[in-house]
Amino acid sequence: MRKVSRAKNDQQAQRFEALQQELAAQIARVVPDDGQVEVRPGLHLYRHAHPVGPVHATPEPSLCVIAQGSKVLTLGDERFRYDPANYLISTMELPLTAQIIEATPDQPYLGLRLVFDTAVVASVMVESSISPPRGDGGGVKAIDVNRLDADLLDAILRLVRYADNASEYRVLGPLVVREIIYRLLTGAQGDRMYHLATFGGHAHRMVRAVQKLREQFDKPLRIESVARELGMSVSGFHAHFKAVTSMSPLQFQKRLRLHEARRLMLSENLDAAQAGFEVGYDDASHFSREYKRQFGEPPIRDIARLREVAAAG
Repeated sequence: MRKVSRAKNDQQAQRFEALQQELAAQIARVVPDDGQVEVRPGLHLYRHAHPVGPVHATPEPSLCVIAQGSKVLTLGDERFRYDPANYLISTMELPLTAQIIEATPDQPYLGLRLVFDTAVVASVMVESSISPPRGDGGGVKAIDVNRLDADLLDAILRLVRYADNASEYRVLGPLVVREIIYRLLTGAQGDRMYHLATFGGHAHRMVRAVQKLREQFDKPLRIESVARELGMSVSGFHAHFKAVTSMSPLQFQKRLRLHEARRLMLSENLDAAQAGFEVGYDDASHFSREYKRQFGEPPIRDIARLREVAAAG
């Protein structure tokens, strides 16, 4: 029995390695130079020949897979490292810091991101009669890393293959996306995927809270008012929000404000005082201190560095 089991494990490992090598080859072919390509709506492929970051972003809920290299995401005070053996999913639009830590010209970082459609996630749950997790999912963190298995990797590879052909992708792509979602719902991250389809309990309340804070990030945050609107106590709201996002509501709002201020200075040429005011800071010196604490440099120096990097690229 041990020999049979060992042989089976060897076959699975060989299958996984072959799928991984083909996925890397497919991505390298579609993205021959550094950068990213959205090959089909919601399906992004990435290539980088050198380490990148840290980059601050607020991506949509997504599945992220690496074919070559490795990456670290930071949410609040938590770090999530993933590589070709592991996948990452995020189920809320949260302010993250991303850093590609393994990439060389000979072995570039190659990865993909598949954006989730919440309606499709809900539809797969209903059609598959998948039961929701025990409890309401309110304490499940909105981002995590898990081991990638060959069946999920096979479906991901097929999706990338179909992306080459518009008619094939139009017919077969949605079916493979549903298979991917099904495998995630029935796998180790099922509770987390439930965030995208739930319609009650604390998980849904946390989604509403994140949306509210994103829409009103430049307004004063009144915790009592938000908790009351969600039908929760202040302490309960704090506890569940931090469990899901790894940040307190005030920390979350601060991240959103600083990311938007950075975008305004970089893309719309606002100065630091104007950008700080636009995102809700009345005191320019307070804004500069918090900006430096978040991004490592004062606003003027940070934006100048980012523009130099963009010009060099």
